[in-house]
Amino acid sequence: MSFEVIKCNIDGLLEIRPVIHEDSRGYFFEQFNESKYAETGIVSNFVQDNISVSKKYVLRGMHFQKNYPQGKLITVLKGVIYDVAVDLRPESSTYLKYHGLILDSKIHNQFYIPEYFAHGFLVLSDSAMISYKCTDFYHPEDEAGFMWNDPKLAINWADYLENQLPVLSEKDTKYAPLK
Repeated sequence: MSFEVIKCNIDGLLEIRPVIHEDSRGYFFEQFNESKYAETGIVSNFVQDNISVSKKYVLRGMHFQKNYPQGKLITVLKGVIYDVAVDLRPESSTYLKYHGLILDSKIHNQFYIPEYFAHGFLVLSDSAMISYKCTDFYHPEDEAGFMWNDPKLAINWADYLENQLPVLSEKDTKYAPLK
């Protein structure tokens, strides 16, 4: 296998660590291989790839699609982020629990987030470029979210903010707590 799969504390969430082939010229690794990922249980029909570039302390989230849920495979191409997924599956034993993971372009680890999770991230490096593959198309009218610092969830953003306030979009400042 050309990568290691680490199961997270919430069913369905996976950290993937590829094998890096490095020499004096640079390095190479497989960012995605449909048949190999399917062996791990990631049987997803990715239909859209997105790139996000953000500065330090930018916090994007917590977002989800209501009727067109998106599974995501997150990869940091440059920089470091703290990436968070919140379980929104009401029948799950981990409903409304979250898992956070440091994604770093130096180790090229990935975060697989299946459908029915909210997603957000905080940029920890001076800037970061994030790639994410999605299992459904983005429908702007279907997007929803909740407050990044919802007290019910107690996501440990403060461990990474270094006494700074996060930089939020106008939309993210208007989200209410999770209902």
